[in-house]
Amino acid sequence: MSGRARLTIFAALASLMAASALLPLATPRGWFLKAALCVAFQAAVGAGARRIPLARPLTVLAQAVVSLVVLTVMFTPHQALGGILPGPQSFREFGQLVQDGMTDVTNFAIPAPVTPGIKFLLVGGVLVIALAVDAIAVTYNSAAPAGLPLLALYAVAAGLEDGSSQWVYFLVASVGYLLLLLAEGRDRLSRWGRVFGGAPRPGSWSGPAATAGGGAPLAPVRTGRRIGVMALGIALVLPVALPSLGSGVLDGNGGGGGSDGLGTGLGNATSVRPEVALQDYLNQPDNREVMSYRTSSSDAQGMYLRIVALDRFDGTSWSASKDEKLDIPAALPAPQGLAPDVPYTTVNTSVVVDRDYAQGWLPMPYPATQVQAEGNWRYEPEGRMVIGEDGQTTAGIRYQVSSLQVNPTAAQLEAAPPATGDIAEHYEQVPDSLPKIVQQTAEQVTLGAANDYERALDLQHYFTSGQFVYNTQAKSGTGTDAIARFLQTKEGFCIHFAFTMAAMARTLHIPARVAVGFTPGTLTTNGSMSVGIKDAHAWPELYFEGIGWTRFEPTPYRGTAPDYTLPTSPSSGGETADPGQHGQGSTAQPRPSASSDCGPGSASGGTCAPAAAAGGGGSGGSSDAFRYAGLALLALLLLALPALPMLWRGRVRARRLGGGRETREEYGGPVLAAWREVLDTGWDYGIAPDESETPRRAMARLVAEGGLGGPAAEGATRLGGAVERTLYAPQAPPAAGLAADVHAVRAGLHAGAGRGGRFRARFLPRSFARVLWGASARSAALSARLSAATDRLAAPLRRRLSRGAG
Repeated sequence: MSGRARLTIFAALASLMAASALLPLATPRGWFLKAALCVAFQAAVGAGARRIPLARPLTVLAQAVVSLVVLTVMFTPHQALGGILPGPQSFREFGQLVQDGMTDVTNFAIPAPVTPGIKFLLVGGVLVIALAVDAIAVTYNSAAPAGLPLLALYAVAAGLEDGSSQWVYFLVASVGYLLLLLAEGRDRLSRWGRVFGGAPRPGSWSGPAATAGGGAPLAPVRTGRRIGVMALGIALVLPVALPSLGSGVLDGNGGGGGSDGLGTGLGNATSVRPEVALQDYLNQPDNREVMSYRTSSSDAQGMYLRIVALDRFDGTSWSASKDEKLDIPAALPAPQGLAPDVPYTTVNTSVVVDRDYAQGWLPMPYPATQVQAEGNWRYEPEGRMVIGEDGQTTAGIRYQVSSLQVNPTAAQLEAAPPATGDIAEHYEQVPDSLPKIVQQTAEQVTLGAANDYERALDLQHYFTSGQFVYNTQAKSGTGTDAIARFLQTKEGFCIHFAFTMAAMARTLHIPARVAVGFTPGTLTTNGSMSVGIKDAHAWPELYFEGIGWTRFEPTPYRGTAPDYTLPTSPSSGGETADPGQHGQGSTAQPRPSASSDCGPGSASGGTCAPAAAAGGGGSGGSSDAFRYAGLALLALLLLALPALPMLWRGRVRARRLGGGRETREEYGGPVLAAWREVLDTGWDYGIAPDESETPRRAMARLVAEGGLGGPAAEGATRLGGAVERTLYAPQAPPAAGLAADVHAVRAGLHAGAGRGGRFRARFLPRSFARVLWGASARSAALSARLSAATDRLAAPLRRRLSRGAG
């Protein structure tokens, strides 16, 4: 193995060893294998480009382009051209992944779940660092500065994760850097020869060249050791100097910060994006228990445990209002809007939280009237939430809650007057960016409803009537674009159903917000209820004057719909939601087939919606056709790619031996063209040309190394003599039979080569490197011209500035 190949391997290894410091930041850790494969592929491309060789900038560019293609295939295949080549949509998706990843980093505790955004940041970041290390250490022959990107990678991980295991990753990263320095020292020595110095120390490694002549430890190695010690010292001090960021990635600690979502259940941090946490929870392989409780309620299926209410909608996301927090009173205030004549039952509940489930809000039935909890907790009146302060979390605590189980009648809900005042002003707001399709769909669905209660029932029925598919793998989101997309694709999970129904209700002037928490869980043999991680849920709450905030359940076949939202007669067409566990699988429901009446001119209204959703709005077929056409074209290109060197070689040979005007202009005549052809033919068969040799000496070496004899040797000799006469004779006589001599030499080389040599000479000719050299030369010439043009344009400005300064 050559020194350059060894250095390439050690550069990739050093990058991956430094990247191992990122392993504690996210789980599961399968992303690291993908990053390692990407780095290996990137290093292989660099090694191939340097072997050709390409110019240094072109080598780095080739690695960057290939890395971009790999990231495209890995993260945005559906937006790519032919599923492989990045296009405008791919770059937009890259930007969205970066944005989502940065948001997820601020939201999750360590170890964070590997969301698509976080995975893209991890894999892409490691790939960028590996490219920088390879370019600095291998392409530009300077391994010592390559420690800077390695140091940056380790410092980021050490600054974010202050666990006791960081010293292990520091040791791994430092060993990788030192190995890189040693590999570079050996490579320099192998290319430049012996380093002079004093006698070698007994037992010291000094390499083969130093052993031949004696000397001190190699200068590159010695310098590398000094720089390595300095860099490692900085790496030791830097994490200590960086401010600690706590147990969360960006201090999502507890609920004291007023975050807006579920706890991660991993440490003391909380998610401020419930759609991210919920999707992660629902896709967990195991339904780990997060809490258990005992309750006096006779309606266990109605015991939704509410954590937080999200009432502010700015178009990008939903969040909770940041209201003043008070000491928890002995008895909480009466629920907002609840009239005395509305029936209710008082329920007492005792909750035990698992010690591994830590977040900053108390899960409680709504509306709670009394709370007894150990620790530092505060009360937020608007959302009736209990929030931890000074790092207080739910991990391992026990608490008791008294609450009301409100049971309004349909008549009371129908008679509720429209909301007014602060409730209407605050909870009916929708952003200007909300697409019109949201309000138009809401008005169409509730057409014919006589009051807000009937409108709310129509909205709930719209989502549970079979038109929508429950799928926890759907792209999450709560902003205006996500809501509009959900109405078109009709596929999502509880986040999509809850936030979309709340937004539609607001467009109908029904006050609405979204609650995030847990469904009731599962009854155990000892009489308690067990709540698992997959019971995480989101649901809309709508406000009715005289009743207050009421729960609705638009998510099909998940959770339990309240009694006041169920149909009162079979003719009403409503359906009771399946009380199965929320998050249990993501199997799509069967969609109704399209009716024969759903033609272009049909006025069947909503009955055509399932078929339209199944067909993807009519655009899926054409997009698939383009995708398959692109894949077919790409397959043809890939099949043709190996033949390009062979086709180029045949075309060049024909031009050189054709004797046309192009041959005279490019090579200076047919003799020199034939000479270049026979040299390249020898090169293709493994006999490298030497420009310092005379024509006679070059042909003698070709005959000897190629094992030529008979017509092949005679042809080579005649070509050498013809070239000498052309170059040195005052009047060279015309040469005949040049093409025949070249073909004879080629046939002799082909006969003397092995099977592998013949294959490579035909399909992978070494002389193809001239194409790449030419591209590199043209690139350098273009760069020089651009630089000269820039200097000419800037010269007048510099003269004016110099005169002004004078």
